Amino acid sequence: MARLNVNPTRMEMTRLKGQLKTATRGHKLLKDKLDELMKQFMEIVRENKRLREEAEKALEDAYKNFIIARAVLSEASLGEALMIPQQAVSVKVTNRNIMSVNVPVFDFHKEGDTGNIYPYGMAFTSGELDSAMISFSDAMEPLLRLAESEKSAQLLAQEIERTRRRVNALENVMIPNYQETIKYITMKLEENERANTTRLMKVKDMVAKKAIEDRKKQDEIACQRCVQHNA
Repeated sequence: MARLNVNPTRMEMTRLKGQLKTATRGHKLLKDKLDELMKQFMEIVRENKRLREEAEKALEDAYKNFIIARAVLSEASLGEALMIPQQAVSVKVTNRNIMSVNVPVFDFHKEGDTGNIYPYGMAFTSGELDSAMISFSDAMEPLLRLAESEKSAQLLAQEIERTRRRVNALENVMIPNYQETIKYITMKLEENERANTTRLMKVKDMVAKKAIEDRKKQDEIACQRCVQHNA
């Protein structure tokens, strides 16, 4: 803990107490925000795991069937069959707010012949190619959702790190510094007050002593006059 370089006055202590109150409240709010961010982050991570497994399973099936289809069909026949796609996917990106963090939301639509995903006739292709096309089509949605989830998790992780640094700075630096400085000013003010009290007591003793001496002198003068008068 380091003490702030300020003048030990009551005005400075009042100002620092206000800043300490603000810092303490800010620390609590940031701590609550950090807890909620962690909760949202863990939910996204769990969803991310589910989407990844779903996408990997669909892609694994698609690649297996596609490899078999390549073994059955010639490269020229395969290229001709897949030359003109029947469908296209358009993606619209918007944002949603999670604890002041704007995370992406992917809204995608399939365009073209939605009832037919095969860009070829069935006469000269294999069933494995059909299965591969279905698997690739099934993998599209979890892949896009996975990309959305991955980016959301990345942005939340960055915000969690920033918030954690702020919480640590308040908890370990700013608040202890304010407390240490307020304690120092309080001690200095009490020390000054004790010194003033001591000075006042000394002045009071000096005044009392002088009053006693003056009274004594007056009594001596009065006695001398009384003796002279009797004589």
